[in-house]
Amino acid sequence: MSGAAAARVIGEFAEELDVAALPEPVVHAAQSLILDAVGTAVAASREDFAVRAERALTALAGDAPGDATVVGRSTRLPLRDAVTLNGVLVHGLDFDDTHPPAVLHPTASALPAVLGLAERHGLTGGDILLGYVLAVEVTTRLGAAASGAFHLRGFHPTGVLGVFGAAVAAARLTGLSAQGIATAQGVAGSLASGLLEFIGDGAWTKRLHPGWAAASGITAAALAAEDFVAPDEIYEGRYGLYASFLGTDHGAALKARLDTLGTVWETRAVAVKPYPACHFVHAFVDAAIALAERHDLDPERIEQIHCLIAEEEIPSVFEPLPVKRRPRSAYEAQFSVPHAVASALTRRRFTRDELTPAVRGDPVVRELARRTTYGPDPDSLFPRAFSGEVRIRLDDGSLVTHREQVNRGALERPLSPAEIRAKFDANIAGVLSPDGADELARLVAALPELDDPAPLFAALAP
Repeated sequence: MSGAAAARVIGEFAEELDVAALPEPVVHAAQSLILDAVGTAVAASREDFAVRAERALTALAGDAPGDATVVGRSTRLPLRDAVTLNGVLVHGLDFDDTHPPAVLHPTASALPAVLGLAERHGLTGGDILLGYVLAVEVTTRLGAAASGAFHLRGFHPTGVLGVFGAAVAAARLTGLSAQGIATAQGVAGSLASGLLEFIGDGAWTKRLHPGWAAASGITAAALAAEDFVAPDEIYEGRYGLYASFLGTDHGAALKARLDTLGTVWETRAVAVKPYPACHFVHAFVDAAIALAERHDLDPERIEQIHCLIAEEEIPSVFEPLPVKRRPRSAYEAQFSVPHAVASALTRRRFTRDELTPAVRGDPVVRELARRTTYGPDPDSLFPRAFSGEVRIRLDDGSLVTHREQVNRGALERPLSPAEIRAKFDANIAGVLSPDGADELARLVAALPELDDPAPLFAALAP
């Protein structure tokens, strides 16, 4: 960082980066992540939370003309409202991607901000890729520098940090200089928000965090374009991001992360989810399915299930334990290792069907969840990966175990392009036609050569 403020370092990198400089593997990773996010947004577009959010934002817009696309919906909203709603849709099912070292969902704020500006300004597919990668590279580095500390303080880093990446992308795509991009980050610091209180009762507020971050990011860039004065040291200052949210200095860790800008691409480390649940749950689902199939387990013979999990993950997916053992909603079930393990052992899969009232209320699933306990995992790779181990004691006293040291979808175990496409197809089924799905996938694959984004937005909102 050579003594310069971190926001200025990021601003200089963003100003100089050109889409032609993006390595081919980074472009391919970005396209896969964008396709995955679009699929999760389409899948969420008919859910109750989506309908209610759309009604609220439409009411706020009043008679204001709406010219911005909402994914999977025919509604058009003013730019910031559409960006907000698209963030809600991408993240709403908790089926969107995660950057493990940062412990956040980068695409859910990055993509809505970039798509909104691309449609408004008629930007190219290459611009979309450039803005998206910039937002992801910034947001993930800010999170990785904290090593999971935001969660421990009760903050959701997806919301708190997503605003900075969105601001950088928006500022770059609207032609701001390095100083303007730095100013946008300074403004974004006063718009950063997101509390974890939803974990206790399955509230919907988590779904709002990335959309609010995306809309706040483009707002910050607009203010920076008018030379709105903002603090220079928004990350490392006395009342900067880390000091205020965490009470600790992460300047050295952030410097190390920023020193690799342009040489290490965090976009490639973003993990696509194989299961519709908090990423902390995934290793336990795979372990439970592996045990059920390997030993042909009869749920009636299971006396106890014990899970080893990183201490940092426990509050999100095991506490309060009575609630996690009997989730009252699909959203609570997505943050419950006891339910996920119990349903995976019983049904040998974990899809959106396993979040339904019928499965949550299944007596066998509930009994297995009641028998599920947990303890700290001294060998977890958190936050580089989300490890998990399941130990099952049977009625004859025997013990069977399975460990997933690296969760599927992580950098060391990425999902294949075929698996990502299969997930996309499953997500858009019933909303887009097969031809519509193929056209949308084709346009995402053609982003580097897409001079006119109009066909993309037409495909996003059938």
